[in-house]
Amino acid sequence: MGYRLTDDLIESYALHLRARERSAGTVSKYVRDVRNAARWLDGDAATAERLAAWRDGLVERGYAAATANSMVSAVNGLSRFAGHGECSIRFLRIQRHLFREESRHLSAGEYERLIRTARALGRTRLALVMEVMGCTGMRVSEVRFLTVEALRRGRIDIHLKGKVRTVLLPDALKRRLERYRRHRGLAHGPIFLTQHDRPLSRRQIWRDMKALCAPAKVAATKVFPHNLRHLFATVFYQMCHDLSGLADVLGHSSLETTRIYLKVSNEVHAQRLNGLPLLI
Repeated sequence: MGYRLTDDLIESYALHLRARERSAGTVSKYVRDVRNAARWLDGDAATAERLAAWRDGLVERGYAAATANSMVSAVNGLSRFAGHGECSIRFLRIQRHLFREESRHLSAGEYERLIRTARALGRTRLALVMEVMGCTGMRVSEVRFLTVEALRRGRIDIHLKGKVRTVLLPDALKRRLERYRRHRGLAHGPIFLTQHDRPLSRRQIWRDMKALCAPAKVAATKVFPHNLRHLFATVFYQMCHDLSGLADVLGHSSLETTRIYLKVSNEVHAQRLNGLPLLI
């Protein structure tokens, strides 16, 4: 029983994902994950038992449980696509945490330090890209939808995965983007371009942000585009205390997903516990 994780099957799976309008980043990750399983199987048939052993081995090899589960999701999707749903495996059970690990919690002060460092180094584009994500909660994959036309409208219409979402631009951010547009002489199309006039990729944004870690004195584990979305969610909720409104802004269909973004650092959680007047 089972099936073989061949290169042809993996390529067909990638085409299937693209046809379902999965983002390029998602397709790349899923392909990488299923190739990981294929290397581990080393030519053996993919059965539920063997794939479960692969899953368990991921943790032993140092993968975080959440990362392992995301890889399982990719492989389960391939099993169903191949017509072998019986080979799907269970996810690892993870105890729900009330807080984020301090090593991954980006504070508002650290965010400000990153922005100021980028400007001091003459990385105006990078500083503005981070401010766009930090001030709107946009995903890094959505930055390409920020065009001159969207800036003139004052809103960004994002079309991804069969969904349409509108992101409003704060007035102060619009003014800053307009100054940047005039300085670059942009008349139409994407605001953020490479030196070869191509839209800035998520990979380059990630790489440029990581280069700020040392000069800004911010731990590299905290500096990645999606953390700016977490920071936006935290600050927005602290100001508005509107979970449903935040879910709409972030484009979440489930409030449970939004709650994940509101986890505080373990240091803040400890401060809250210490402040409870219950010790007699």
